[in-house]
Amino acid sequence: MTQGYTPSYYADSANPKPDYPALEGEVQADICIVGAGFTGLSAALHLAEQGYQVAVLEAERIGWGASGRNGGQVCQGHNMSHEDLQKKVGLAGADMLWQMSLESVDLVKDLVSRHGIHCDLKKGVLHVAAKPSHNADIKETVEYKNRVLNYDALRYVEPDEVSDMLGCERFGAGEYWTEGAHLHPLNYALGLAAAAEKAGVQFFENSRVSHYERCHSTAGKGVEVFGEQGAVKAKYLLLACNGYLGKLEPRIAGRIMPINNFILATEPLSEATCRRINRDDVAVADSRFVINYFKLSGDNRLLWGGGENYSSKFPKDIGSFVRPYMLEYYPELKDVKIDYGWGGTLAITMNRMPHFERIDDVIFVAQGYSGHGVALATLGGKLMAEAISGSAERFDLFSRVPTPTFPGGTLLRWPGLVAGMLFYSLRDKFS
Repeated sequence: MTQGYTPSYYADSANPKPDYPALEGEVQADICIVGAGFTGLSAALHLAEQGYQVAVLEAERIGWGASGRNGGQVCQGHNMSHEDLQKKVGLAGADMLWQMSLESVDLVKDLVSRHGIHCDLKKGVLHVAAKPSHNADIKETVEYKNRVLNYDALRYVEPDEVSDMLGCERFGAGEYWTEGAHLHPLNYALGLAAAAEKAGVQFFENSRVSHYERCHSTAGKGVEVFGEQGAVKAKYLLLACNGYLGKLEPRIAGRIMPINNFILATEPLSEATCRRINRDDVAVADSRFVINYFKLSGDNRLLWGGGENYSSKFPKDIGSFVRPYMLEYYPELKDVKIDYGWGGTLAITMNRMPHFERIDDVIFVAQGYSGHGVALATLGGKLMAEAISGSAERFDLFSRVPTPTFPGGTLLRWPGLVAGMLFYSLRDKFS
């Protein structure tokens, strides 16, 4: 297993990586980035390619958080519909956000190809109805994107074909994103880091940031970022902490809610079993509010995500916690060995759209991807780089989508969320 990572299938199958030093003494940079997940890594790479001096501070290891533990799905679209986005930012803004969602997936594919990142990249994402009552909504969504948005790389899949594709009659209809993708997220993160380091980025692992201060000098405005053993002086600060923001920046903490999600990995399955339960080797997610999602790994394991909690603790046996969700749809896998079970913390927002903001003229934040983090966080890093280099239109468009603060802020958001999630969990079961 790659040292310093939470035990998981991803950590055990990670590509080799160097150990980066902890921050010591004073470091000078144009940009300091806090967080080495997809947002921070993408921003670092894009900024370094433009000639900026970049220092990245990571409290643990590269990709240690949700970026290295998630379901690996890379899909177009947003959690908010195009119609609802029009009400927030107008038709032109909604159209641009839609196009950027397409770009986000193309960007991931391009980075993987351009930098030779070995991360089991595969094509195809299938969203399926968890129950027949959801079929009509899926069909309407597909027809809207085909007709209004002129997007033809998405098709409606009848329930009978979904059953053939997934070897299960429990699902309803589906929307098949033929240009969607899925990958090994930790290896993707490590590949971004390698590309960024080659471009000149300085990485500091095991370098938790305690606080930062605005500073002024003869060179202009800036910021000083403090760790336990050192500090970075920079012109700009990018906060890319997501669910691990903690108390670092109270002005934005109430915009997100950290929640825990869990995944298991089976033992390697036979080729016949793989083709029966996932004929086309696509990534799958259902339409429940607390979703099930699954895919096959590069070595034919079934990776199944299901269940979440809202405390600071994970279940003691995560594999056993997730297993019933898998067996609900594939009871024939009851004798399959569970080799791994792990969890991670992600950040959601009230409206499930990412939260982009310029806190002031030198501090930027991108967070709260709400389950769309592989593609949108990669794009978010690129948009941060654009904004710093003088082209802020696209970053500012995302920031115009209102991100409400959770009721009660950071103090009371937990009980409110738990009550809401219990309601939606009951609706999943009975509606």
